[in-house]
Amino acid sequence: MIEKTIDVIIPCYNEEDNIRAVYEETCRVETEILGYSFKYIFINDGSSDGTLDAIRELAAGDKRVKYISFSRNFGKEAAMYAGICNSKGDYAVIMDADLQHPPALIKEMLDTIETTGCDCCAARRVTRRGEQKIRSLGARLFYKLMNRFSEIEIADGVLDYRLMNRNMVRAIRQMPENQRFSKGIFAWVGFDTRWVEFENVKRVRGESKWSLFALIKYAMDGFINFAVSPLKFAGWFGGLAACGSALYLIAEIVKTLIMGRDTPGYASTICLILFFGGLTIAILALIGEYIGRMYMETKGRPVYIEKESNIHEDED
Repeated sequence: MIEKTIDVIIPCYNEEDNIRAVYEETCRVETEILGYSFKYIFINDGSSDGTLDAIRELAAGDKRVKYISFSRNFGKEAAMYAGICNSKGDYAVIMDADLQHPPALIKEMLDTIETTGCDCCAARRVTRRGEQKIRSLGARLFYKLMNRFSEIEIADGVLDYRLMNRNMVRAIRQMPENQRFSKGIFAWVGFDTRWVEFENVKRVRGESKWSLFALIKYAMDGFINFAVSPLKFAGWFGGLAACGSALYLIAEIVKTLIMGRDTPGYASTICLILFFGGLTIAILALIGEYIGRMYMETKGRPVYIEKESNIHEDED
């Protein structure tokens, strides 16, 4: 029987205390899965602590452990893409290093793919217990807006933690865009995806690297990358405003012809000027955001830059 391989892609940013723990826990899960062998691809995303040293230590003791170290912090999206681009296994699984993505779910994901024949099995949180209420509320609002105004549908609570077959990995690799939003990319490429549900798990060590500002920026990136509805809305609103202004002008002309000259109110005039002036600036800023992203994409810059890696070394 030919043994199949699973590439375990683990993006890491200042996860020095969790590297060995996630490796050992995943190795334990590997022993429970017959007919499959794991290869570990750690992506050091410009960490400032001892994350890279911890990964090097693992690689020295286990030739299955490969790593890529970035020249600076390019972000988790770039780290996931780097792992996908360097995956050669029959399957690839993406998981966080903080153990909030339980490695034990890999077995359940693999069983789901084998029994249903689907292309991908992703983890989905059914609860947000332990998460700040404002973050939970913001996440739910984001998914509702995303599914309402974009061309893709992302299930509420779905994570980047997922097991994919080779065909889906190849499809994602063909999307080298610089402004990345992987949840949207996973949905856009299609393929048959099933879900494994689990309850939220707290970090074992360390603190989350996602601040509220970073999460808001991440949500904006996702919305703008996969939704053009805001531009359409701006166009429709501009058209309605122009029609309304024309009707108001006609009404004023008729009123003046019938009732004589009428002195307009100063307060209402100022309010209209301020309202439409502010709205115009907001719409221009929105259009500028889209144009700015187009500008960055046309530069053709790489998604990430390697500083150090052992991924191309010959394996025994």
